[in-house]
Amino acid sequence: MSLPNSAKLEALYQELILDHYRRPRNKGTLAAAASAEGGARNPLCGDELTVTVALDGERVSAVRFTGSGCSISQASASMMTQLVDGRTLAEVAALRRRFSQLLAGDPDAAADPSLGDARALAGVAKFPTRHKCAAMAWEALAAGLGL
Repeated sequence: MSLPNSAKLEALYQELILDHYRRPRNKGTLAAAASAEGGARNPLCGDELTVTVALDGERVSAVRFTGSGCSISQASASMMTQLVDGRTLAEVAALRRRFSQLLAGDPDAAADPSLGDARALAGVAKFPTRHKCAAMAWEALAAGLGL
């Protein structure tokens, strides 16, 4: 018996989230001096994240995160760092807005290829108590960059 397409997609997304949680990309500190640093905390569960960014003019040349938290917050941070690395500040701001739309349940945002692996977090829209978990890395990045 095969799963319906939506169930297959949901299972694939769950695996992608777990993969980013178990093997986070860009977790750690920057080797070079950071141009910006921002933090975010979820007081309800204790999740904490710090995002550090190196800039080359208006372009992100490196980005890392540190901290601890649930699988959603850690996977989201991993996905976010992959998305913004190499992007201009204007592109980062646009991605942040698009990710917010995804968390609000916008089906166009959930299908937007510009969000890359972060589309796997579209299911979080159904769970408002988890929105903060998914958005923490983006909040920390915005705080550090003044977006």
